[in-house]
Amino acid sequence: MSVNDQDATVDGRAARPDAPDWWIYRGTGRPIHDIDLAQLLPAPPPWRSYRGDPPPEHDVPPPDDGEMERRLGTAFTLSEQDTDAGELNMVNAALYLRRPLLVTGNPGTGKSSLAYRIARELGLGRVLRWAITSHTALSSGLYGYDAIGRVQAAATSQAQRGGEAEEPPIGDFVRLGPLGTAFLPGRLPRVLLIDELDKSEADLPNDLLSIFEDGEFSIEELARVRNRHPEVTVHTADPQRTAVVRDGRIACHAFPIIIMSSNGEREFPPAFLRRCLQLRIENPDHDQLAAIVASHLVTENGEHRDRLIREFAERSKAEGGLPTDRLLDAVYLATSGAYQPDQEAWPRLVDALWQRLTVR
Repeated sequence: MSVNDQDATVDGRAARPDAPDWWIYRGTGRPIHDIDLAQLLPAPPPWRSYRGDPPPEHDVPPPDDGEMERRLGTAFTLSEQDTDAGELNMVNAALYLRRPLLVTGNPGTGKSSLAYRIARELGLGRVLRWAITSHTALSSGLYGYDAIGRVQAAATSQAQRGGEAEEPPIGDFVRLGPLGTAFLPGRLPRVLLIDELDKSEADLPNDLLSIFEDGEFSIEELARVRNRHPEVTVHTADPQRTAVVRDGRIACHAFPIIIMSSNGEREFPPAFLRRCLQLRIENPDHDQLAAIVASHLVTENGEHRDRLIREFAERSKAEGGLPTDRLLDAVYLATSGAYQPDQEAWPRLVDALWQRLTVR
């Protein structure tokens, strides 16, 4: 079955006329059924091929923890026509080339939601999210080692048993971060969202270059004991999940799908940009806004929906872009009984919801 046939079957409508055959991701967020991504995704180019440790025997992506529904809604209202062809080209190029995708745009345009839409559509399970702040370092995304906790556990064990106690397993005190978990060897790629990268310190983008190129990293604390403990089970960024690390090294088998969001508040080094693909997401138009509202508020009667969508689109254009979730807030309040067109309270409430994200 071709990808187009699959889309027609799942979507309930014909694929967009300009859809090229090489597209795997279609932008609808609607899961593909009965087709494994491994069957659709071609082999990587030789310069982006990684051969880490073999994937676990029963390698299944962790199920979503509810974040997809919160981000994308419950209804599958987006069609291929609701997604810009340029966006689909760049996402699919990133899939084929195994390159990170740097996504820019105004706040609230759906940059972060793109990662969740890709994961849901391609059946890749829970999205790994690494939220960036001005104090974020590369090490926090890779792993953490609780040396103090291990010493305290050893002391407690010794006190309870008396005399010399067994050394606590070192893996109990190692937890992989979202970035480190994304590079665990797997049959299918994990989706990693590096959220608001432009908030980072100047060094972080350059620090990411090594793992983006090599597809692997070392856990020094485990590498030092690899002769005594060649295999160590550690915690991962997925709840209640562990992974086996061999010789203190993690190397990917399938390069992760990396979405890096940025509000455009800073420029990135040329060496970093050279290793990424870049996508700018524009403010959604009226039809895209209507599809987003329908996805989240599928049970609402829509009496005031069209008017609010039209007014929001006009206000967003005049203000240079407004977060889409503010439209959802207004529609929800309107359909909850707050809409009183003959009173001053409603226009003032809307003005408060739809104001610009800067203090005038």
